[in-house]
Amino acid sequence: MYAQLLHGCKPISEKPLVLSEVDQPRAATGEVLIKVRACGICRTDLHVVEGELDPNRYEFPLVPGHQVVGTVEAAPAGSGLETGQRVGVAWLNSTCGSCHFCRSNRENLCDTPEFTGWTRNGGFAEYITAPAEFVYALPTGLGDIEVAPLLCAGIIGYRCLRQCELEDWSGAKLGLYGFGAAGHIAIQIARHRGAEVYVCTRDHDRHQRLAGELGAKWVGGTFDAPPAKLDASIVFAPAGEIVPAALGALNKDGRLVLGGIHMSDIPAFPYQDIYWERVIRSVANNTRQDGREFLAEAVQAKVHTHTREFPLAEANEALIALKHDAIKGAGVIVI
Repeated sequence: MYAQLLHGCKPISEKPLVLSEVDQPRAATGEVLIKVRACGICRTDLHVVEGELDPNRYEFPLVPGHQVVGTVEAAPAGSGLETGQRVGVAWLNSTCGSCHFCRSNRENLCDTPEFTGWTRNGGFAEYITAPAEFVYALPTGLGDIEVAPLLCAGIIGYRCLRQCELEDWSGAKLGLYGFGAAGHIAIQIARHRGAEVYVCTRDHDRHQRLAGELGAKWVGGTFDAPPAKLDASIVFAPAGEIVPAALGALNKDGRLVLGGIHMSDIPAFPYQDIYWERVIRSVANNTRQDGREFLAEAVQAKVHTHTREFPLAEANEALIALKHDAIKGAGVIVI
């Protein structure tokens, strides 16, 4: 089979992914063999390729990609999965099931997790294996290209919305900072719940325009002050310098949720910015329950993903486009 291999972390401008012919993976006990049809690209893929994550977790050569859509080639007995069934594989590849966090329904904080496309080979390939218990049955009515971004951008955006801890979404004022793959899905869920959404993002021609098309109440630049105090905000952009500006836009008791796995340093800010019981919290990974609940709500909300397709051979070019904010919505590798 063909796969894009990463032999060592380098800037994406150096095109470190190498299209290679490799042996098809064999499914271990409890695993599913999946023929990949599409794989969404994500800023986390960029962090993986450029080495911005824990270097002790890398084992080269590595196949990136963690928003995998494919069909079951072989599945273990009793898994509930059938040959030919369309399924998805997301970022959280497996957990120990026995640590304090797993036993308290917080598997996203597992002490010894595995991650698709980072500690386990991912979906920039023609085939992938994954633990059956961590494979998602996908909803009908959404094509392979459209559903792929839901498997990370969608799920992590959903968990960010959950961490906003808004008791009543109807009429709530939500801010979104950065408007790429996750933002353009999160706004659709938030508006379906009745929230007003205020978007702060760069690139008028792509991101700001798309935010307006998707019903944002207001759209401005990354550091522009929204015209109203916000009940909660999510920062999807991996830029720590946004945090003080986002804090300043919150109402009393507001929540600021940081949605990235990696972010540049957050600059100092005065205590008064976080006073009045404002809260900053990060989001780490997701649980399988997050994924199942999100996919169900995405169908109810009639979420539509805006995508740009790339062939497997152009995975480097896809990630370069992502880094330079040249993709409107989400990029998807087509296998």
